[in-house]
Amino acid sequence: MADMSEGSDTPLGSAVANRDRSTLDMVADAIKYDQTMLAYQPIMQALPPNGVAFYEGYIRVLDATGRVIPAREFMDVVEDTELGRELDCLALQHGLRALSKHPDIRLSINMSARSIGYERWNQALKRFLKNDSTIGERLLLEITEASTQGAPELVLDFMTRMQEHGIAFAMDNFGAGSMSIAHFRQFFFDAVKLDGQFVRKVSENYDNQAVVRALVGVAKQFDMLTVAESVETQNDAEFLISIGVDCLQGYLFGAPTVRAPWVEDLKQRHRA
Repeated sequence: MADMSEGSDTPLGSAVANRDRSTLDMVADAIKYDQTMLAYQPIMQALPPNGVAFYEGYIRVLDATGRVIPAREFMDVVEDTELGRELDCLALQHGLRALSKHPDIRLSINMSARSIGYERWNQALKRFLKNDSTIGERLLLEITEASTQGAPELVLDFMTRMQEHGIAFAMDNFGAGSMSIAHFRQFFFDAVKLDGQFVRKVSENYDNQAVVRALVGVAKQFDMLTVAESVETQNDAEFLISIGVDCLQGYLFGAPTVRAPWVEDLKQRHRA
């Protein structure tokens, strides 16, 4: 039987290429026609009063039928293209507008080293910081281990410059990469987000418990806030709290929603 797993000239390769082209077209149209938005997910304080510490904003696009498409459906295809940089810029702009409009919230937005070198992204950040000096203190930028390793000098210089604006930084997917402690110490991270692969069902998996304890220990040694991603059960939440995790994020507390949750909470309080 012929190998159909590789090459664009095979049926499978052709199908993958067509899918990728379709995805690129969908994202390009969403950008062109201003059909992008953020979905927001709460990050909860692990200890009383157990309120919302901040929200994370995830980029979303609308397809031709108006469906909201999550980033996992398109980001792998576009992240190394000009469209990926456009999405980075739009995610930041949506987040900064939300912070400007709602002065009582804190918000995290994902970024990458490539964002730093993208002029439109930088100009948007500078413009909002200039117009509202409180935004920096309420903005947390998340960057992955892999991205910091790809351009460490660029990231370090950017983090240094942003300190004067009060912007906080979180290392996303902490534990998924291979960053050495010596490298880790160079950066000015205020928080780490424990990679979800170690958090899901952690209360049942002794190996993951050992990994998470070690990651939390490293973070605390450097006085960094710890956030556990992908918390889906009460048992997992209780274990994470017991070992000193500071904040919890996951479907146990709410899925990402394009309806700003702080607005919904305000409506409910008014009805009460």
